[in-house]
Parts: sequence; C-alpha cells; structure tokens
Amino acid sequence: MPCEFPDDPRFVLAREVILEAGAKALAYFRDLSSLETSQKLNGQDVVSEADKSVEALIRERIAAAFPDDGVLGEEEGLSEGPSGYLWVVDPIDGTSCFLHGIDQWCISIAVMRGTETVLGLICQPSTGDLFVARQGAGAQLNGRPMEVSQTGRISTGLLGVGANFRIPLRQVSCFVQRLLEAGGMFIRNGSGALMLAQVACGRLAGYYEPHINAWDCAAGLLMIREAGGWTADFPGEGGTLLTGGPVIAAAPQMRDELLALVERSLEDAEARS
Repeated sequence: MPCEFPDDPRFVLAREVILEAGAKALAYFRDLSSLETSQKLNGQDVVSEADKSVEALIRERIAAAFPDDGVLGEEEGLSEGPSGYLWVVDPIDGTSCFLHGIDQWCISIAVMRGTETVLGLICQPSTGDLFVARQGAGAQLNGRPMEVSQTGRISTGLLGVGANFRIPLRQVSCFVQRLLEAGGMFIRNGSGALMLAQVACGRLAGYYEPHINAWDCAAGLLMIREAGGWTADFPGEGGTLLTGGPVIAAAPQMRDELLALVERSLEDAEARS
C-alpha cells in the first residue's frame, strides 16, 4: 500500500512507527500469559509490560528522527522539545480489552504543531486497519478516502460512549438514560481512540465521553474533522492537554441532537448530586 502523504516527513515516520509498534503489540497480544501487569488508579485502570515497551519503541524512533520534537505519552508523560512539534501517543488504547484477549484496542499517534493537530494515525493491529488524517488533506482508511455517516441520527445511528472513574459515574448513567429515552443506542468497546476512528469512517454516528485524555483522542478528532464531521473544542474551557476534558463528536446532521442530550444529561447529573 503506498504512503498516503509521502511529502510529509513526520507522517512518513509516524506511519512506519505505528505499523512497527502495532506488530510489537500484536506479538504481546498473542502471548498474554507472559505479560506483567500493574494497576494505576484501580482494577479497571491497568498498565502492562506491552504498553511500556510499545511506547518506548515509539519514543526512540521519534527521538532518532526528530530530536527537537516533544512527546506526550500515556505511560511516560511529557517530554518537551524546542521545535514546536508535539507527538501525542497512546501505545495501547483499550488495555483492559487487550489484557482480556478482546481485539478492541489500537495504537494512536497524533502530531501537533503549536495548538493544532496536523497529523493523526490510529492502527488496529488485530484487523489490519490503518486510519490516517492530515490537516487540510483529508482522511483515509487503508488508503481509501473515508467520510462520516451521511444518514446517522440519534434514533437510527449507533453512538460510541466512553466511561471511566475520573468523573462522577452519574454523568455517564444520566447520558445513557437520555440517549435510550430518545430512541438511541450505544456501544462501548473500551477504546475511545478506536471509536473516534469508527466515527470518522462512518461506522458510528457519533461519540461522547465526559472526560478523556489527550492521547486517547487527538488523532481521532482530527480524523473526524477531515472526514467531514464535527467535533467540540478539546480540551474545552479550563482543560489542558495534560488534564484532558470532555469529547463530543458527530456527523454534522447529528450535532444538535447530541449536544442537547449531553446538556440535559449534565443537568440531570447535577440535580442528583
């Protein structure tokens, strides 16, 4: 498969690295019994030897090619650089699925220039899917242009929903209740990055998570915009790349419906506090 944006040296590197990292992660996935794991915040927030090893590989390759670029990774945090470019990396998004032998996990790499995301790549090694986007140049899945759903609505489309223990749980439960009452349906596969990529290619009509980290969403949000979709500003008022924030994304025709559901659900959650 030819390189989608061969004139961009950072994209060429990112593409090579994410495929190499995907192969490394897949080798771990096929031998889960040998993996060492540990908890972060709780039993649902875990990290494995695979996460650390894959991120180390990505960081090494970036440092060798672009030593002045910064890197923000889930496992090792922020390493600043003077070039103005920042690589935002999730070595394995969906670690819980990964460790339970479920193939709904991916690797996500975004490149920012200043405050703008200019490149986004998401690889799902178990399926061979490679989602890519470049600012102003569109988005592709396995070398073919992709676009968001043209028909999906709350009552007809499938909505991705994210959940975690960093926010009050009622924010998620109130949203799910509002969504179901509106005739909608949701899916949660444990990987925000992968669900955002699925919005970009039209498999999902939208995505909502009350709080998400930058490494989980930077690449996917760019893909959705480049595929003709809409995304709310991230990380939003009061948020930073290090603290994260809410993520809302959808096909354009579903934007107002989704925003109304989010607003009402947050009001419900506040009333129950």
